[in-house]
Amino acid sequence: MGALKCLEDQACALIIYSRLPAGFSAGADLRELYQKAQGISVEERVRQVRLFLQRIHRVFNCIDASPLTTIAAVHGVTFGGGFELALTCDLIIADKMARFCFPELRLGLIPGFGGIPRLKRDLGNGVVRDLLLTGRSLNAQRAATAGLVSQLAGEGEALRVARATAAQLRKFDRRTAIAAKKFIKPIPYEELRREIDIFCELFGQPAVEEGLQRFVENTSAQPYLP
Repeated sequence: MGALKCLEDQACALIIYSRLPAGFSAGADLRELYQKAQGISVEERVRQVRLFLQRIHRVFNCIDASPLTTIAAVHGVTFGGGFELALTCDLIIADKMARFCFPELRLGLIPGFGGIPRLKRDLGNGVVRDLLLTGRSLNAQRAATAGLVSQLAGEGEALRVARATAAQLRKFDRRTAIAAKKFIKPIPYEELRREIDIFCELFGQPAVEEGLQRFVENTSAQPYLP
């Protein structure tokens, strides 16, 4: 938090990106989540996951509310918690190979890092329901058509385009951008709290433990894919 505050005093934009060849982010470490759930009661398991979600939400809400213009430069796999991180940003710039997905449905869960309220804030309900209820992925072109992605870039070009966009922002008065952001990007705090409650209710169900076990035992290179 302190580092972000220092950055806010000196810059006008924040770019979030990944150097991983496979993509921006496949989300939370589900193997770690599964291992930590072993040998403890359901009640303790739910208590721990609630504390974990609350920590993540504090960080994501800080990014969401930052006076900086935040830009997610994404490529490849942008799934689960990685998708939710991108949704905290003001702008998503995606290379043409990016794909967006909430695979949590396959585990008996909903997104837990604020994905549902932020997706509802940005997109029409038809697209939101399709992503959340089917577990299907959205390619970069369709995401741009739906209004999720603000700019499309060539393969491997998302960071370059994001930096060019950030440079453009320096030409304008920061106070105007800050005022506009507060007006057009309200943070749905109550819905975010409700999302944590629903996630925790589901997390205590046997179907979730079974789904996590299947994931951990999956030996494919990308077990988060259908």
